[in-house]
Amino acid sequence: MADTQTILFGTDPTTGIVAVECGESEARVYVRETGGVVERVEPFIPWLVSAEQADLQGVSEVVELTGEGYRWLIRFLSWSSYTSARTALRAKGVEHHAYGSPEKQFLLATGRTLFKGMTFDDIHRMQVDIETVGLSYEAEDSRILLIAVSDNRGFERIITGDEPEMLTSLTALVCERDPDVLEGHNFYGFDLPFLHARAKRHGVTLALGRDGSALRFGPERTSPIGGYSRPFTPAFVYGRQIIDTLLAVQRFDVSKGQLERHGLKEVARAFGLAEPDRVLIPGDQIAGLWAEDPDIVSAYALQDVRETRSVAAFVCPAEFYLTQMAPDTYQAAATSGTGEKINSILIREYLRQGHAISKPQQSRPVAGGYTELRRAGLIRHVVKCDVESLYPSLMLSMKIKPNSDVLDVFLPALAELAKRRFDAKSKSRTGPQPERAYWDGLQGSFKILINSFYGYLGASTFCFNDYDAAEAITTSGQQIVRQIADYIDQHGGSVIEIDTDGVYFQSPDGVEGEEAETEFIDEIGALLPEGVRLAHDGRYAAMISLKIKNYVLQNYDGKIIFKGSSLRSRADEPFGREFIARIVDLLLAEDMPGASRLYKETMDTIREGQMPVAEYARRERITGKTFKSAQKKRAAAVAKGVAVGEYITVYDKENGELGRIEDYDNDENRVYLMDKLYKFANRMREAFGDDFEELFPRPNVKMTAAKQAEAAGQQPMF
Repeated sequence: MADTQTILFGTDPTTGIVAVECGESEARVYVRETGGVVERVEPFIPWLVSAEQADLQGVSEVVELTGEGYRWLIRFLSWSSYTSARTALRAKGVEHHAYGSPEKQFLLATGRTLFKGMTFDDIHRMQVDIETVGLSYEAEDSRILLIAVSDNRGFERIITGDEPEMLTSLTALVCERDPDVLEGHNFYGFDLPFLHARAKRHGVTLALGRDGSALRFGPERTSPIGGYSRPFTPAFVYGRQIIDTLLAVQRFDVSKGQLERHGLKEVARAFGLAEPDRVLIPGDQIAGLWAEDPDIVSAYALQDVRETRSVAAFVCPAEFYLTQMAPDTYQAAATSGTGEKINSILIREYLRQGHAISKPQQSRPVAGGYTELRRAGLIRHVVKCDVESLYPSLMLSMKIKPNSDVLDVFLPALAELAKRRFDAKSKSRTGPQPERAYWDGLQGSFKILINSFYGYLGASTFCFNDYDAAEAITTSGQQIVRQIADYIDQHGGSVIEIDTDGVYFQSPDGVEGEEAETEFIDEIGALLPEGVRLAHDGRYAAMISLKIKNYVLQNYDGKIIFKGSSLRSRADEPFGREFIARIVDLLLAEDMPGASRLYKETMDTIREGQMPVAEYARRERITGKTFKSAQKKRAAAVAKGVAVGEYITVYDKENGELGRIEDYDNDENRVYLMDKLYKFANRMREAFGDDFEELFPRPNVKMTAAKQAEAAGQQPMF
């Protein structure tokens, strides 16, 4: 069995690699040394593994691997030979496993990874932000007003002039400063496409690459973000990494769920990264203000790049340190799933040992985690206990691994990650202050991988998946949380909610204060299997329990935390979000008459046409589907003359059409809004129990079938 250092980090100890670019048969490896970045040219041998031998052209070598599965390692003379061979194998129906990224192939085959021996601060990161007239680069009157640039070496600059001058200056600046990483917020979705389009319009080449090549774009792909995937169009700069902090923030927030919006300024504010004198300018006022006071717009833009730099330093280190283990580029690692990182680590080790790669098992359903809501309503003095890394702990304690892992790589890798995370987490809390950020980023990268080992087993695309193993883990996990809940009930506590690896509960009489709560939880933990650790994971003055995974928590300092998509959605109108927030405050104060009064007063405000249009208007982005889908006729009608990519603010008109907020004429659909208010109140139904209908009577209004469908939200607006 290989040592775990080799499994996790590969065999090649080369430090300081910041980029790899592959051509037909050679790789250019960029290494950051004391004097700057040096370029090394090395052979590149494309490869794939196949389930059977095949007569292919352009093959340099065929190696028969030990074992069953993908047992033929085929190496090629060039990248063109490799791509032709893949086409041929598909045509012949030959099962094979291959990577479409030549850089990933090179790193995996050589045992190298990016950034070995480096901290996040060691790489040279440059931030770019543009201020523009218009949001669509296709519009005739669109143009770039200024370009703001900063880096993590203390450099800042505002680039102004006419567009060709600015674009040429940006190109020269990137080449002069020679950053390893380019960062921007909504970089893929706005700044880079806008820069590219304006450069093309003026005949300017954005030669941002380390080889002098231009910025280029790939086909649209998706980035996994929790339970869904977000489409984006990746951009590439030769020899450099591109990081979009918008995607990075969304991925970072999946487990924390603390952000309601992901705009740069909202994120910086939420993370405590905004400057105290932050300049705020509405987007539609930037162009006008630029003509009157360019200094204030320049200050605004500089704060944008500073915040981008700070946000990246806050959310990106874990992905950075993952790239020291997984054989891939930093920008690919920052937009790909964690399961694929585990897959490539396992494949790298199997190929190093000359062993065949297992074929994935066919997909089948697997029992999930145990969830149960036992109490709803307003509950005081709530405690949460949580099994630390439940599924990984069960895998290690019960030695559950893929049946196809004959080289015994899976569990040693997991055990080593758990050990390293424990050490790094300890140092992030107790080590010298300058080093804590390094250890925190490192432990975060270990945590991401650790928590993905279970998901890897139950995913259909990974080579060493195993559905029996996945089910053994979930079944054992269900037994563990039931055991915890039973102990709480048997000893006088009251379970509120059980969710996979944690339990919310009220403590038994006599268990008061955090120290006593921790002792009680430790008593339960002592009964669990060896290696499974139960921890005190929070204490709250109150909890409004509504549905499974949907609740409101109030800390003892008064802070309110909303959990669950049924409570809050980014698509909610402002008046609805404000209404729910106020209802929560009244409920926590046990002021039921006040909650009912607020509802009836808000209903009257709508009925009498006194609610400002900004409170129920929605800001919507125009997409290609807006003008193509038959279900979006209302949207298309109001979006005429607006370019794809731009935003408009709309409201529902009394005649069933949509209206633009700037055309508002006291013609809102009050019936729709009253029904919407009732639906907002209904989200809190469980908290009010049998009194709900009396406190929040349904409005006595008639709606057309079309408006009922609209109110129910059956179709996305744009």
